[in-house]
Amino acid sequence: MPQMQKDRPWLIRTYAGHSTASASNALYRANLAKGQTGLSVAFDLPTQTGYDSDHVLARGEVGKVGVPVCHLGDMRTLFNEIPLEQMNTSMTINATAPWLLALYIAVAEEQGADVSKLQGTVQNDLIKEYLSRGTYVCPPKPSLKMIADVAEYCYTNVPKWNPMNVCSYHLQEAGATPEQELAFALATAQAVLDELKPRIAPEDFPAMVGRISFFVNAGIRFVTEMCKMRAFVDLWDEICEKRYGVADPKFRRFRYGVQVNSLGLTEQQPENNVYRILIEMLAVTLSKKARARAVQLPAWNEALGLPRPWDQQWSMRMQQILAYETDLLEYGDLFDGNPAVDAKVEELKEGARAELANLESMGGAVASIEYMKGRLVDSNAERLNRIERNETIVVGVNKWTEGEPSPLQTEDGGIMVVDPAVEQEQISRLNAWRGERDNDAVQSALAALRAAAKRGANIMEPSIAAAKAGVTTGEWAEEMRKVHGTYRGPTGVSASVSNKTEGLDDLRDAVNAVSDVLGRRIKFVVGKPGLDGHSNGAEQIAFRARDCGMDITYDGIRMTPAELVDAAQKDDAHVVGLSILSGSHLPLVEEMMQRMRDAGLGHVPVIVGGIIPDEDAQRLKSMGVARVYTPKDFELNSIMSDIVDLAKPPGIAVN
Repeated sequence: MPQMQKDRPWLIRTYAGHSTASASNALYRANLAKGQTGLSVAFDLPTQTGYDSDHVLARGEVGKVGVPVCHLGDMRTLFNEIPLEQMNTSMTINATAPWLLALYIAVAEEQGADVSKLQGTVQNDLIKEYLSRGTYVCPPKPSLKMIADVAEYCYTNVPKWNPMNVCSYHLQEAGATPEQELAFALATAQAVLDELKPRIAPEDFPAMVGRISFFVNAGIRFVTEMCKMRAFVDLWDEICEKRYGVADPKFRRFRYGVQVNSLGLTEQQPENNVYRILIEMLAVTLSKKARARAVQLPAWNEALGLPRPWDQQWSMRMQQILAYETDLLEYGDLFDGNPAVDAKVEELKEGARAELANLESMGGAVASIEYMKGRLVDSNAERLNRIERNETIVVGVNKWTEGEPSPLQTEDGGIMVVDPAVEQEQISRLNAWRGERDNDAVQSALAALRAAAKRGANIMEPSIAAAKAGVTTGEWAEEMRKVHGTYRGPTGVSASVSNKTEGLDDLRDAVNAVSDVLGRRIKFVVGKPGLDGHSNGAEQIAFRARDCGMDITYDGIRMTPAELVDAAQKDDAHVVGLSILSGSHLPLVEEMMQRMRDAGLGHVPVIVGGIIPDEDAQRLKSMGVARVYTPKDFELNSIMSDIVDLAKPPGIAVN
């Protein structure tokens, strides 16, 4: 029997970046030395949303969930001693993708690289930002145009670069069913290709289609997830051939990278997450037909906070053991002809096609954003309901909750904490950069960028020129805001009265009783201060509070503490709830509490939810916060009961 040629391993990546460009550079070089074969850059929220580190909305967010990159100097430092021509770099960047790619190209040119040989990806998927992650800047239509600008530029100038990762990862994090994840992601890809088609010569369009890649999520139901990936392969091939007439199978190939599911990682018994991550990785590696081209794994402790270098190394070793110690890559597809797999794949494809047809009837992905957001919030609510009802078992959460303390959580709390001084140091470097640049060159570059955006020209060339002139991230994004305007995405949470009662009768009675004493409905204001766009928790709290009969105000993401205090005052709130998952809870809540007192609202109870270490929870309570909730507090009805108690007037009995 002839020996089969062994497959090459997938790209092994670790999603990383924190504190400063120099600290992140040291981390990247260390990870590459440990055997990582590609880079995956995490940017901080100000960078992702187009603000410089000294902007009012950036307070408390600098360096927290990624690296701050304000200008060419930061990007230069980030990739110091890393030859970009030899690297495959994935950048998780969306609204500011044209700008970060411009900075990357400028640094590559400084290194003497042949830009046409650069390999990597910018995520550059704005539609899922409106649905799940919230780092958008401009409205959908001009954002779609900028995605196409990047793709068109890369096709001509950086042909090995993937100009877009159609990203279904965050759709699943927001609650998508497998069918919704398939349909919503493929509808996004169609919207981008429809935008691109008039720009590309017909004979070149198939090759352009071949540059579109995907970034997906692999959850714990690994058989279903593996079947989902095989369904993606089939559906994408079908769309490319039938909708776009791509004849060459090479250009119809479904190319994807994956981060396995962080949503299912638990704060309770966090050591169990190691097994979850391994099982989820199998979904995207076992089937050769649907194997990922790049894999990045979260660390076991990401439900607690930022992983340390050792934690990231552990996840990297998991990949290396599967790729290099096992015989997986020596065989063809292990699932071809399996009747159970084939049946599940067909079922998923049928459901996805029906949802795609539904979206098409509404005018496609851009026209369906509000519909898709509502579906995701509903699906996520049902997912949480199943956990609360013990229909879905989560080990250590709603079953087998007794366990030994984890020896992995050492004296540092088992996580890495970003030094608060990092923010001021970054601002000082930013001010120094502004002071040393040629302001005439900056203003000229900004004027050229603005003119290109206004006339609808491709913004990549003027963006690269702006990068070289010393323009900052906030200045670039502000030009886009001036030309295209800003946008506030749908929340997916209706404020209208709900008639949902299943399992809520007692809570509804309690809300009615307290509301009668108050003389009006309990008013609950829910807000997300800062730049954290992961709104799933806030949406579900607002959704459940509405179903319990409360009068809710939830205006979505990216609110300043001042705006939230104004809302609490205007709406005469009985309770205010804040959701912060980016690690910036201490400075944002401190400002919020001071503003509440200054506005004469010091008596209004404030509750806070997020990824909050125990020590920080105590500090928040010392500031006057009434309750602190973390991911282990998964029983929403218990939280609702707390809100009712907090709204109750002191010293008054409620029947």
